[in-house]
Amino acid sequence: MTKVGLFGIGLDTYWGQFEGLLENLKTYQAQIKQKIESYQVEVADAGMVDHPEKAREAADYLKSQDVEIVFLYVSTYALSSTVLPVVQKVKTPIVILNLQPVPQLDYEAFNQLGDRGKMTGVWLEHCQACSVPEIASVFNRAGFQYDLVTGYLQDKEAWAEIEAWTKAARVAAAMRNNRLGVLGHYYGGMLDVYTDLTKQSATFGTHIELLEMCELKKYRDEVTPLEVQSKIQEFNVAFEVAAACEPAEIERAACTSVALDKLVENHNLGSMAYYYEGEGGNEYENIVTSVIAGNTLLTGKNIPVAGECEVKNAQAMKIMAEFGAGGSFSEFYLMDYKDDVVYLGHDGPAHFAIAEGRVKLVPLPIYHGKPGKGLSIQMTVKHGHVTLLSVVEGKDDVFLLVAEGESVSGPVLEIGNTNSRYKFSIRTKDFMNQWSKLGPAHHCAIGVGHISDKIEKLGQILNIEVVKIC
Repeated sequence: MTKVGLFGIGLDTYWGQFEGLLENLKTYQAQIKQKIESYQVEVADAGMVDHPEKAREAADYLKSQDVEIVFLYVSTYALSSTVLPVVQKVKTPIVILNLQPVPQLDYEAFNQLGDRGKMTGVWLEHCQACSVPEIASVFNRAGFQYDLVTGYLQDKEAWAEIEAWTKAARVAAAMRNNRLGVLGHYYGGMLDVYTDLTKQSATFGTHIELLEMCELKKYRDEVTPLEVQSKIQEFNVAFEVAAACEPAEIERAACTSVALDKLVENHNLGSMAYYYEGEGGNEYENIVTSVIAGNTLLTGKNIPVAGECEVKNAQAMKIMAEFGAGGSFSEFYLMDYKDDVVYLGHDGPAHFAIAEGRVKLVPLPIYHGKPGKGLSIQMTVKHGHVTLLSVVEGKDDVFLLVAEGESVSGPVLEIGNTNSRYKFSIRTKDFMNQWSKLGPAHHCAIGVGHISDKIEKLGQILNIEVVKIC
C-alpha cells in the first residue's frame, strides 16, 4: 500500500504543568491515524514531536519510510522549531491538520471549572489554531510546499479533503511505478501529439517501454482456437455485440485481443499508446485494424490505451483510472450552439466501465483517416458529473488542464464511435476558447465525477501546475 507520514507537534513545557494534556492529545492523534488508515494507505506515525531533538528523530524515521506525503497534526501550540527539521529532511509535501477536538467548546462548563490552571489546560487542548500561522510563515519563508486542512475531528468536510490527499498520494505512487508501452509510431503530422518522453518520465516517474509490432504479431500467431473462443465469450459479456458483426471480424478482433493481453503481461504494462500504418495489406495492418475491442477491454480493466500514439493522453487516462474515475479517450467532435453543449468522442478504445448503458460492438466500414475497416465501439459516457483532463506539454513545462462539467442526455452520433454531449458552467464558446488557448493536444481523458480537487492535490505532490477552466 501507499505509505503516508504522520506526526503531531506540541510543547514539552506544557506536560508537567497540565495533568492529562499530553495523554488526551495522543488519543486524538491515534484517532487521526486510524481514520487515515481507513483510506487504504499505510500510516508511518512518528509520534508526538515536542522538542527540536525529537524533530530530528521524527525526520530520520519518516525519511526511512519513504512516504509520499506527510500529515502534520497541530495538537496544541507548538514551536515552529519543532517542525522545520522534519520538513527540511523529508522533502515531501506537508499537509497541516488544524483539527480541533470539537466544533465548539462548551463555554459554560469550561467557565465553571473554577480552577484557572485546569481551565488553561483544557484551552490548550483546543488550541490547534494558535501555531498554524507561525508554521505557515516559516514554510513560506523557507520555500516549502504545504497545504492546510482546518476543521474538527468529526468534520466530514475536513475528512473528505484528507481522503482526497491520500488518493492523490496513491495516484502519484501509481504513476511513478507505472510502465507505459509505446507501440508503433505517432500519427504522421499530428504535431500536437508529439511529446518528449524524457519529460514525461521526469514529471511523473513513469517508465516508458518501446514495443515492436513484430512481438505482437508473434503472440497473435501463437493464439489457440480455445483462447479465441474464450475471448469471444468475454466480448459478449462486456459488450452488446451487434448482429451485423461478421463472425470472421469477431474472431479477428478476439485473436488480436488475446495477443494484446500477452503483450501487456509480458512487459507488465499499466497503460499504452499505439498507432501503425505501414504498407496497405501487410500483416501489421491486419493487426492494427482489429485492436479496438481488445484495447477497450484493457482500458476497462484500468490499463488505459490511447490511439494515435497519444502518450500524453495515455498519461491522463491513467491518472483518471487510478482515481477510479475511468478515463475514456476523447477528442472534440461537434459544437451544438442551440443546446449549448460540446460533443466529445473517439473511434478508438473507450472505457466501457463508465458507459451509459451497455457498450455496443459494431462493424465500421471505414476508420476515418486510418487504414482498413473492422469492429468499433459505440457508447456514451454515463450521464452526470464528469471531469476532463489533459496532460499538456507547454513551451517550458508539463502541466495538467482540467474542466468539470456534465454528461447530458440528448441525441448522439450513431457512427460507431464513442461520443457524448457535455455541458459546462460557462458558455460552450467560452469553454472552447479557454481550453484551446492553453495549448493541449486535441485529445483529452474523460472520467466520471467531479475530481478536480483531487487532481489539484496530485499536482501539488508532483510539483506541477494544474489549470482549471471550470
